[in-house]
Order: sequence, then structure tokens, then C-alpha cells
Amino acid sequence: GEYKLGITVGQTAPGLYTGTNYKVKAGFQYIYTITSTLFTFTISQNLIDFGTISPTNPVTRTNTLTVSNSSSKGYTVTASENNPLKTQGGLVIPDTTCDNGTCSQISSAAWTNILTYGFGYRCDNLSGTDCETGFIDTTFYKQFADVSATESVQPVMKSTVSGTNKQSQITYKINISGAQAAGTYSNIITYIATPTF
Repeated sequence: GEYKLGITVGQTAPGLYTGTNYKVKAGFQYIYTITSTLFTFTISQNLIDFGTISPTNPVTRTNTLTVSNSSSKGYTVTASENNPLKTQGGLVIPDTTCDNGTCSQISSAAWTNILTYGFGYRCDNLSGTDCETGFIDTTFYKQFADVSATESVQPVMKSTVSGTNKQSQITYKINISGAQAAGTYSNIITYIATPTF
């Protein structure tokens, strides 16, 4: 047969208490009844296609990250890129440093100037408030952590509580100069969702 085991440790008076007009579920094992699924993570689409881009005409695309998490202490979603956007021949579109030259995989900054080039992202809350901080308004962007340059993966979504259908929109932005060579540029963005217990 199938069995489910719930264990509560480190709490006083755990258990199920019922009366005429009430029901109390005390204990960590009852956290699993908050949602029908313990932990799910979905990405709305796996391919982001910027199409043909032209110099000084920034292009954005989006997808949605959704987390349902009934673990008692939350979760973290990290993101990284395998390398900057590049062609098979090694031509590169660098990661953005934003208008003031200070944004990185850790710090965000405004990116509105059409003469500021590169590739970056931002996170906007759709349901819940789980986007990492730093995206003060819709002009703020960051770089993805570049694992080919040994940069550490960075959180994009995080929560310390359980919840269902927490959604964040990731906006990817690319802008190139007139000197950028033509070609098919690509990279791989990796998202890793980890529940916290």
C-alpha cells in the first residue's frame, strides 16, 4: 500500500484539534495541506526569439516563472547564462552595464539610452512579491550571471513562506550598435528552483 508520514519536531502541542465550530491543524506536517502539490516550478516558454534586430532599436521579450510551494520555509529560483549572447564563430553581444556602467549580475541600474548596448533582464511581480530587489522601476535591468566567467548564479525569485501560483515576469532586453556584426546569436539561460525546508 501507499503511506504518507508526517512528523513534527520542535513544536509544543502539535496535532489536529476539533470542536463544534472549529478545526486547528497545529504542526509542520499540516503545511502540506495548503496546496495540492508540494512544489512546482514552470516557465511559460523555453525559447525566446528576438527575431531580426536593428541598431539602436532595443527589443524586449518576456516569459513568466510560476512557483507553487508548500514547504514551510519558502524557496529560491536562481538564474545564470552559459555565456553572453554569441555566434558559433565567437562574435559576442556583451551583457549590458546599463546607462551608468554600473549594473552587473548583482546590481541593477537604469537602462533607457538607445546608445547603451548589450543584453540584460529585469523581474516584475505578477502574483506575489517574490522578485529579487533592485528593480526599482521598469527602467532597471541586471545582467545574468555568466558561468563561463565563473560568476556565481544569482537569485531572481525568493520567498520565506509557502504559497501557490506566485508569478514573476522576466523581461529580456537586447540592444546593439551599428558596428555589431550580423549573425545568429544565442545563449542558454538556466533557472534552478530549490525549495527550502
